[in-house]
Amino acid sequence: MTDELEDRERDIDLTDEEREAVAERSSTNARIIHEVIRRHGDEEMERPTWSLVWSGLAGGVAISASIIGQSLFEEMLPRTSWAPLVSSFGYTLGFLIVILGRLQLFTESTLSAVIPVATHPSFSNLGRLARFWAVVLIANLAGTLFIAILNGHQWITTPEHHAAMLELSRKLLSHSWLKTLQLGVPAGFLIAAVPWALPSARGQELWIVVIFTYFISLGGFAHVVAGSGEAWLLAIAGEISFQHALLGIIFPALLGNIIGGTGLFALLAHAQVRMELGR
Repeated sequence: MTDELEDRERDIDLTDEEREAVAERSSTNARIIHEVIRRHGDEEMERPTWSLVWSGLAGGVAISASIIGQSLFEEMLPRTSWAPLVSSFGYTLGFLIVILGRLQLFTESTLSAVIPVATHPSFSNLGRLARFWAVVLIANLAGTLFIAILNGHQWITTPEHHAAMLELSRKLLSHSWLKTLQLGVPAGFLIAAVPWALPSARGQELWIVVIFTYFISLGGFAHVVAGSGEAWLLAIAGEISFQHALLGIIFPALLGNIIGGTGLFALLAHAQVRMELGR
């Protein structure tokens, strides 16, 4: 079949320069994207623990810019039905910093760290994945907690903005445990799709991140790390307990993100090229 394909390509009368131009404009195929992500995930899981801790902590701090950005929009916009169409752009701020800045974000790793394990399944690789996930998730949550403390005591914000952040965060309280899990599934799927789309973005990386994360906010989906900042803020304000923040909001969002990012996107993305990897 490969020889037939090459024969068909030779039948087309193109100069060498034109063939090079075609190659440059050809879409990156799924096998190449899979290998880029597999190598990246392998490299990340090999990093020293303290490197992951500091990167994950920075990621948690940076993702907190999402609640800051979105609440700033909501503070200034009129209360209309179209306001979320605008304020959801503020939600993308933290993700832009984290993803383009190559900081560790747990939900992004539901793809990048899982692909190496799916490609070479073994107890050793599962252990590497468990270590990586645990370190990054704990560091992410510590980072969002740190910023929530600063915001909760109004050390880095105004009273008006603090009130706007609390009002935004209260939306989490309208969902049951099961509904939060369900809303976590599409959020996990969309975030896992970001690293899959980036290798072929060709200078459009910013828009990939903005579009995918914009719809997480617009859809009211549950993102475990970004949402943890809101949950911590409510707990610091005394509106919920820290136990409820962790077990009633963060944990179901975590499960939903894993189902959407790993169970749906990562394994399906791997399945489409699995039979071709031995070539």
